[in-house]
Amino acid sequence: ADGNPKFAMVSTLAGAALNIILDPIFIFTFKWGMMGAAVATACSQVLGALIPIVYFLRPNSSLLRLVKPEFNGKDIFRVVTNGSSELVTNISMSLVGILYNFQLMRYAGEDGIAAYGTIMYVNFIFVAMFIGFSVGSAPIVGYNHGADNREELKNILRKSMVILTGISILMILTAQLLASTLSAVFVGYDAALQEMTTRGFRIYILSFALCGFNIFGSSFFTALNNGLISAVISFVRTFIC
Repeated sequence: ADGNPKFAMVSTLAGAALNIILDPIFIFTFKWGMMGAAVATACSQVLGALIPIVYFLRPNSSLLRLVKPEFNGKDIFRVVTNGSSELVTNISMSLVGILYNFQLMRYAGEDGIAAYGTIMYVNFIFVAMFIGFSVGSAPIVGYNHGADNREELKNILRKSMVILTGISILMILTAQLLASTLSAVFVGYDAALQEMTTRGFRIYILSFALCGFNIFGSSFFTALNNGLISAVISFVRTFIC
């Protein structure tokens, strides 16, 4: 929103780097186990929050400033409703994950949960491309929406559909080719588990054909200040389907 994506990336990477460094220290050196992993994650989140806070507290060329807050119920309501799609997405993804784990434990045991976890980790790597494109294009959509530049909005939508189609095809082909290799990175210690993970991942990959359009559609309508449609798209994608 500030127009400084490089700083945003540095802020995010700094938190991730701290997490990577602290994980082995807290888990193995201090012997804190799972609690150590949690503390490392918390520290990385704190760092990721402090960096932008310091940035906006100091004098800079940004048009955004931290000022004394004033309560504005109308604006708060608009922000909450417009951001409801992200709320729905996270709640539904959490519920779906819990339900998957219950069912997998019943039918496939611990191996099923391990395979599902691996598929989700690899999936995040690929889906991050869709999320990055959607988040990156949202300020452009919002700017042209505010300027009531409808022709440019249509142009952005058309070009985005073409780009997303290309990315989807490329991702499906790449994931199919690398399915076994990526599975081996996580579960290569067990041949049967790797085979199960690879087979499941190759089926799951087919969702890449549509999920990019869902993610972009939700982000697009959020940028248009239409939280209702954005929330419906998110709910359908992550919970109903």
